Amino acid sequence: MEKVQNVSQSMEVLELRTYRDLQYVRSMETLMRSLDTRLRAADGSLSTKSFQELKDRMSELLPLSSVLEQYKADTRTIVRLREEVRNLSSSLAAIQEEMGAYGYEDLQQRVMALEARLHACAQKLGCGKLTGVSNPITIRAMGSRFGSWMTDTMAPSADSRVWYMDGYYKGRRVLEFRTLGDFIKGQNFIQHLLPQPWAGTGHVVYNGSLFYNKYQSNVVVKYHFRSRSVLVQRSLPGAGYNNTFPYSWGGFSDMDFMVDESGLWAVYTTNQNAGNIVVSRLDPHTLEVVRSWDTGYPKRSAGEAFMICGVLYVTNSHLAGAKVYFAYFTNTSSYEYTDVPFHNQYSHISMLDYNPRERALYTWNNGHQVAGINGTFDI
Repeated sequence: MEKVQNVSQSMEVLELRTYRDLQYVRSMETLMRSLDTRLRAADGSLSTKSFQELKDRMSELLPLSSVLEQYKADTRTIVRLREEVRNLSSSLAAIQEEMGAYGYEDLQQRVMALEARLHACAQKLGCGKLTGVSNPITIRAMGSRFGSWMTDTMAPSADSRVWYMDGYYKGRRVLEFRTLGDFIKGQNFIQHLLPQPWAGTGHVVYNGSLFYNKYQSNVVVKYHFRSRSVLVQRSLPGAGYNNTFPYSWGGFSDMDFMVDESGLWAVYTTNQNAGNIVVSRLDPHTLEVVRSWDTGYPKRSAGEAFMICGVLYVTNSHLAGAKVYFAYFTNTSSYEYTDVPFHNQYSHISMLDYNPRERALYTWNNGHQVAGINGTFDI
């Protein structure tokens, strides 16, 4: 049942993302058709320079036609996936009801068949290897050299709130902006004062709550914004803290929390793992470790890291010239070295996170809040 729920959750994220992008591309298609009509009507009545400018603008928009068709296809795929997940849930419920009516071997075969269908369904969700990262867009320049900013990875598409946390240790003040536009203008925000200070910049907002590392401890805190209260806190067994195993830039970055299409993760290391990066899947309700993987990659050699579709991607530096250098696949417990250029525009990254709802990388780069939209995936 947990696997079915994971697929359902991933599909909800994909549906939100595809719907938003489809609306955008449709509006661009309307603009493109309007421009094409104007171009045809104006042929012969414009100066050579003006006519060429319109033609150039039109040629820039032409590729959107194929993009629109792809998103239409994605929408149809989501409808089919939703029906398949319903069928899988029904099959699982039937197995649970009939456990007393089947022998062990029959039951095992039915479960194996169900798992095969689940795997096939998950494969259709569009997760593949990261093969490129788009040039980043500077959203705002605000605050100190170190910090973090984020949106909620599980919020509806209409919810564009932004959370802002300046500094990397002993901070307690979180600013919540009503929209991204308000964040850019520095207006319409409220303040949350955390009951316990944070360490590092590896915070994440997930389903209405902030997950962060309590200062001078290996404790994970789940703070709920609406109730302004801590719902749960728990020590991460064996996790280093207080600059014991940070990223290469330091900054109490021992513990880094992430969310991808499959849920909540913690990236850290322990003495038992000899300083190598450990990836743990966390239960977002209890903060208990569901499963852990030892990646074998030394954390002090990593600039930053992020999760996409159950794959941990690690950069080899936090400075200019950084690349996505290492990938660890939790589904196969295997790794590979990569060579994906990563544009470090302001030469010092202290926070890097992937948002599955927006398919975007959020970065705090030397006092600049930066977003890299739409990574390229080899599916």
